[in-house]
Amino acid sequence: MNKLNILFTICGRAGSKGLKNKNIQYFLGYPLVGYTLAVISLYIEKYCKQQSIDVCLNTDSVELTKLVKMQSDVHVMYLKRDLSLSEDNTPKLAVIKDCLSRCEQTTGKNYDIIVDLDITSPLRTLADVENAINLKIEKTYTDVVFSVTNSRRSPYFNMVYKKGDSFCQAIPTDFTARQQVPETYDMNASIYAYERSFLVTNTTNRLFDGCCWAFSMMDTAVLDIDCEEDFELMQVIAEFFYVRRPEMKLIRNRVSKQYH
Repeated sequence: MNKLNILFTICGRAGSKGLKNKNIQYFLGYPLVGYTLAVISLYIEKYCKQQSIDVCLNTDSVELTKLVKMQSDVHVMYLKRDLSLSEDNTPKLAVIKDCLSRCEQTTGKNYDIIVDLDITSPLRTLADVENAINLKIEKTYTDVVFSVTNSRRSPYFNMVYKKGDSFCQAIPTDFTARQQVPETYDMNASIYAYERSFLVTNTTNRLFDGCCWAFSMMDTAVLDIDCEEDFELMQVIAEFFYVRRPEMKLIRNRVSKQYH
């Protein structure tokens, strides 16, 4: 039986608007990107005999490339991002498609599953990554499996937008009680496991043009790091979890090993 071909993609451009240079920040003493590399390292260690696993970094940031090269635990293919994919409004899906095309040219493989891990989500665990990949394998009809957390507040009752001189419901509804509304989730932008054919044939760069499935991760209060307040609060939360939760301490210990 042929090994499953897995491609992990790490995508981060230079600069950012919410938190300046967020992809090259240090998080609790180590490069933020190191936490993504750590969970990949643990996955490779566990599954390298059953699967063929490659990793790539797609970036226009010299500094981010240097931070990744500081560790020698994970072999990474370095893809210099084209300027056309480095704009503020560049869809993430377009960058992942670029990763797939260039890595397949380099390795000669056709990847079965492409797993994108966001740099700004340092509190994912090995089990979270396993859940994404296993669900993608199990649900063969899906184009993408992504991570979510339970919504803290219902969008049917708690979200509004400004329209002219008044505010309106984000989702107009006749529901009058919370028990009536569908269960909702927050996308936490941590893990996406894609079907190769979806990336190859997609022309819109819109995630929801495909057949989607989601799985729940633990609610860590901050979904991902997008501003200075997120960064500060995430570090406080992380320090607590790295002490109290063995599955997260495992990630922290691997980061320490990689950047020792």
